[in-house]
Amino acid sequence: MFDDIRAAEGTFLDRRAYRADAADLRADPAMTGEVWKLERSQFFYETGDPAWDAFCSGDWDRVLEIFESERAAIRGEAEQYARLGLRLRRLRIVELPPTPYLRWEMYSHRIFVESGFEIGVLDAGRVRLFERERPLPELMVYGGEVVYQVHYDERWAPAGAKRVDDPALARDAANTVSALYRQAEPFMEFFGREIAPRTPEPVSA
Repeated sequence: MFDDIRAAEGTFLDRRAYRADAADLRADPAMTGEVWKLERSQFFYETGDPAWDAFCSGDWDRVLEIFESERAAIRGEAEQYARLGLRLRRLRIVELPPTPYLRWEMYSHRIFVESGFEIGVLDAGRVRLFERERPLPELMVYGGEVVYQVHYDERWAPAGAKRVDDPALARDAANTVSALYRQAEPFMEFFGREIAPRTPEPVSA
């Protein structure tokens, strides 16, 4: 199924167009139900992100301050999903020990969970069956109708997405990610065991 998504014909959107397209899709009254987000890479290049810049400079207090300042907006986003009749669930694939990036990201994800979003964490060993040739793609799946294969550049900075309008493929993707999600550990359990006890170490941007 993942190879089918990679091979599928679709509309290629740059980063700005992808964000606008996805926002329009969410606002469509016909689009309801589950939205799945699959995140596989252990590092993304967070260009222009003040919290990432603070982390790279070793200012962990500033990182936490920035994340906390985003709480109200994230809660509003969760409420908007609910008003639109959408349920967003994120499946975060992790490799252990967690990378510095992942440790940083998980503190952001904690705010999302505390603000009403659902995130499950799955050990990368559980998806090896799907990764005999290459890692899982980064995906957004809307309502069993639309799949976005999210693209990144060579630095792993966001570079847009390919939109695939294929309900059968979208349903397969939703079912597969849902099955993996059922094997996942609740986010806060993972955070308490693997992230909170480790002091984050800054990295070079």
